[in-house]
Amino acid sequence: MPKRVDHAERRTEIAEALVRVAGRRGLHAVGMRDVAAEAGVSLRLVQYYFETKEKLLLFGLEHLAGKFGERLSARVRAAGDAPGPRATVEALLMTALPTDEESRTFHHLYTSYAVLAVTDRTLAAQPFIRNPDAAEGAVADLLRQAQAADLLQPGVDAQLAAAGLLAMSAGLGTSILVGQRSPESAAAVLDDHLNRIFRTVDAAG
Repeated sequence: MPKRVDHAERRTEIAEALVRVAGRRGLHAVGMRDVAAEAGVSLRLVQYYFETKEKLLLFGLEHLAGKFGERLSARVRAAGDAPGPRATVEALLMTALPTDEESRTFHHLYTSYAVLAVTDRTLAAQPFIRNPDAAEGAVADLLRQAQAADLLQPGVDAQLAAAGLLAMSAGLGTSILVGQRSPESAAAVLDDHLNRIFRTVDAAG
């Protein structure tokens, strides 16, 4: 009896091969043939599952984003049974910082994808580029919840603060990647900015 192929598992294996080789060589230098070699499968099989390099890149980055979500959930759980808005926002921002191999790879490849999309219309049309809008909306909602509970400093605009926090996190992440600052230094910058947004009474949660 022929072995049944788990297509979802095979797609994931190929995506993980993409992440490994792109992490070593850079996203711009990776071709489908390179990914096939890394995964130990034929080029035809990679093309069967993804058809184009653009679709392969998108799936690989979505795979990384899923791993990011798992790390975020674990960090939120570690903050306690019912973490407050500040603890949840802080968990999201800290998870996004490239402090280990997996998070460094995510930040590196995400940034590379964004740069490639500037000149590649096919990449720019992919929904992955719009994902930051969802993150901004989630952070803004948390800030509005905090505002309703009188946990924010007076005069804070939740939407603008959310955009600023995510932009700051992205910039700090790049500064860590290039060795400009340490993860500890980046965390201190984020903490300082959160102190300017949240009232100190919410510092514990």
